[in-house]
Amino acid sequence: MSAVSEDELNEEPAYRWPIPPAEGWTADDLDRIPGLPPHTELIDGSLVFMSPQTAFHGRCMRLLENSLLGQAPDHLDVMREMAVRLDLKNRPEPDVLVFPEEANTGPRQTWYKPEDILLAVEVVSDDSRERDREVKPRKYAAAGVPHFWRVEEDGDKGLPVVYVYELDPATKSYGLVGIFHDRLKVTAPFDIDIDLTAVNRRPGS
Repeated sequence: MSAVSEDELNEEPAYRWPIPPAEGWTADDLDRIPGLPPHTELIDGSLVFMSPQTAFHGRCMRLLENSLLGQAPDHLDVMREMAVRLDLKNRPEPDVLVFPEEANTGPRQTWYKPEDILLAVEVVSDDSRERDREVKPRKYAAAGVPHFWRVEEDGDKGLPVVYVYELDPATKSYGLVGIFHDRLKVTAPFDIDIDLTAVNRRPGS
C-alpha cells in the first residue's frame, strides 16, 4: 500500500463556477444551483456573492433583530438574512426583515414575497455600498415594500447610524423620514425604540 503525500492530502478539487444561461439566472435557480456560497443574492439576473462579515455588521443585525422581535406586535415576525423574491430576476437578501406571521410557509421556506414585507433593513458593508444605498432601495420601493432602513457605521464612534425611509406609493420611491444617532425612536411600522449604543453589548446585559 503506497503512502499518500502531504501535497495530495492538501489538494482540493477545483470549484466549477456555475455558467449562467444566456438570459441570466432566475430567482428559482438559487434553490437549484449546487455549491453556491451562503447568502448568495440575485440582482438583475446576476449572482452576487457576499464577502466575509465584519463584527460591526454582525452585531448590528443582532441588535436590530432582537430589538424588533422584542417590540413587534404579536402578529408580526422578524427574520435576518432571508431572501425576498422581488421578481423573476431579483432575489436580494435583506439583513433584517419584518413581515406578518402568516407569511411563514414552513421550515423549508427560502424566500418571502415582497407584498408580505413590512420593513427591510440593509447594513452597509464595504463591498455593498452601491447596492445597499442605491440598487436595493430602488428595487424594494418599486416592489412596494413600505419601510426601508439603511444602517451605516459612524466612523468616529463605531456605532450604527440608521437612515429611515418611507414609501411614497404614488411615485414608488422612498422619502427620508429621519437620521438616527445613538437612539432610534419611530412610530412606523410600529412603535420602536432602540438604544443604538448597545450594539457592542450582549443582549440582556
